Amino acid sequence: MNLTDILAKCDHTLLTQTATWEDIRAVCDDGMRYHTASVCIPACYVKQAKDYVEGKLPICTVIGFPNGYDTTAAKCFMASDAVDNGADEVDMVINIGWAKAGLWEAVTEEIAAVKAACKGKLLKVIIETCLLTDEEKIQLCKCVSDSGADYIKTSTGFSTAGATFEDVALFAKYVAPHVKIKAAGGISSLEDAEKFIALGASRLGTSRIVKLAKALEQGKTAANDGSY
Repeated sequence: MNLTDILAKCDHTLLTQTATWEDIRAVCDDGMRYHTASVCIPACYVKQAKDYVEGKLPICTVIGFPNGYDTTAAKCFMASDAVDNGADEVDMVINIGWAKAGLWEAVTEEIAAVKAACKGKLLKVIIETCLLTDEEKIQLCKCVSDSGADYIKTSTGFSTAGATFEDVALFAKYVAPHVKIKAAGGISSLEDAEKFIALGASRLGTSRIVKLAKALEQGKTAANDGSY
């Protein structure tokens, strides 16, 4: 798989608390230059970013992030507000406490409610795999499958660990055919990116792949210039 194909599956991401508009604009510039699947940014910048990219790049944002314990009504409002501001895609965090308590019907109903609030836009569901047992992950594959959501996603990148190959393989085994997979958190090499895709991931949440593309591009330029 070539670098262009990998970049096309990347949600180029910046979700740090200190992100300024200048930082977000730079991420948007990178997304447009390298033709990433989207940029994933804080909700407060969605409208500004949507206007800035002028339809050249999908805008993704996060809901109930990173802890997932907002009320369902709050998550629905955030999702609706994000879409009204121009978000093309929404990544929501489940109520992890509900999952740990085995409240699978409540989890499913909440995801379905947020999906309705997305008004037809893509919904990716973050289950934060590092905090779950394999049995809980399997149950959540069913919840996401039954909810009408579009993707199941491994991680926020703000907890104790990110995506693993084992979790993506588990998702691929247990989600319904209509549910796609997003691996996020800690994807640091092109080799890892390729393996996640081979295991079934349709999206990768990362900023590092664009950084690697830039480094490779600079290396080629340096080589062409006869410098190092």
